This record gives sequence, structure tokens and C-alpha cells, in this order.
Amino acid sequence: MLNHPTHERLIELGLTGMAKAFEEQRRSPDLEALPFEDRIGLLVDREAAERDTRRLTTRLKIAALRQTACVEDVDLRTPRGIDRAVFAKLVEGRWIDRHENLLVTGATGLGKSWLACALGHKACRDNRSVLYHRLPRLFEALALARGDGRYARLLKSLGRAQLLILDDWGLSVLTAAERRDLLEILEDRHGRASTIVTSQLPVDTWHGAIGDPTVADAILDRLVHNAHRLQLTGESMRKRSAKTITLDGQPEH
Repeated sequence: MLNHPTHERLIELGLTGMAKAFEEQRRSPDLEALPFEDRIGLLVDREAAERDTRRLTTRLKIAALRQTACVEDVDLRTPRGIDRAVFAKLVEGRWIDRHENLLVTGATGLGKSWLACALGHKACRDNRSVLYHRLPRLFEALALARGDGRYARLLKSLGRAQLLILDDWGLSVLTAAERRDLLEILEDRHGRASTIVTSQLPVDTWHGAIGDPTVADAILDRLVHNAHRLQLTGESMRKRSAKTITLDGQPEH
């Protein structure tokens, strides 16, 4: 059976959502009873939904979040020091509009990276641009970019994201080149965009982890003074998950 010429025309115009809805209406005689305006409304709504889905897929692909996480799945019942009211404001996202930062600290296994990725996912859903990087890998990428001429372009992309997630801060004392790179990134973003940093180290030890006192003052001035903080506490989520495995090898829900 040949496609309806209107369907073909919608495809040619790039209106794939409307084309799908048009075919569904043709195959559903019950919809013929709807007023003309309602049927057109259904076509437009489908096209808008398709476009929103494509935009979200693109944003998530660019963000390259380390973990598949969403804020609706955050377990607030397990005691980890997460204040429900504070977390609700972070999920709302207005702090990103105000170009404020977020520092997530705590021992390994408490879900710092997962929380950061969940907030990054929510920012993507809210039509914000997001980038995720593990800081050690980012320093490696910047070193390579400096050698092949892509350094300025990479810095520009890091500065342009509305939300930048820097995971695993402070695993080792920064080198001179890493300090310069980090200062460049934060200088470009200061007052213009938001940054999430996760670290096993308490914030009051970051000065020493940066290495150079003068550069450390400059970096922390741009990062800490307007930052929200989540200090996670309690038992490792990995250990807790291991304890919930049942005798048949399946996790309890």
C-alpha cells in the first residue's frame, strides 16, 4: 500500500513526529469523531514530544555522564547526611541559573559520582548543557590537546557548558601544569556557569591537595565561595548493597 502523499510531505519537511501521528490517525477510525482542531493538536503535540526526545538524547550524548542516574531514584531514606530540603532545591536547578557551584564530598562508596550524574541528568532534562569529566582523565586530555593544537578549543567547550561535573577531585597532588589547567577552566566559568566537584577529601584540605599556595587561593576563590555543599556520611552504599543480597543471589528491592 502506497504511503499517503501528506505523510510523505511531512517526512520531507522533517516533521517525523507529525508523520507518525498522521499515520496513527489514519489507522484509527475512532479519531475521525474528534474536531479538526483537536486532531491537529494531536499532530503538533506528537511533533513537539519527538523533538524534545531528540534534544534530550543529544544533550545526554554530549554530557557523557559516567553513570545512568536520575534524581527520582535517589535514596533519601538511607542516612547519608542529605537534607531533603537542600536536595530538593538542587534538583530544582535555580542554582545553575545563578551560576553557583556544588561540592559533594565523603568517603568512597557513598554515591558521590552517582548523585552528581543524577543532577547532571536532571539538568539535561531541563534543557541545560552538561559535560562530565573525571578530573584525572581531563588533565590527560588537556595535555594531549596542548600538543596537537586543540587546547584552546577544548577549554572553550569546557567554559561554555552550563553545568560542568568534575569527578574524583584530589586523588593526588596537582602538578604545575594541572594547576594551570584547572585555574583556566574555573576562571572561564566563574560567574558564568556552574560546576559540580566530587571528592573524597574534605573541602578544608583542598588547599594542600592543589599544591601551590598562591594558585590554590585563586582556584578555591573561584570555586568555593559561592558553592553549595553536600557532605555525605555513613556506611558505603556498596557494602550496604552487598548485605541486601538474598540467598538466591538476587538483590532485595
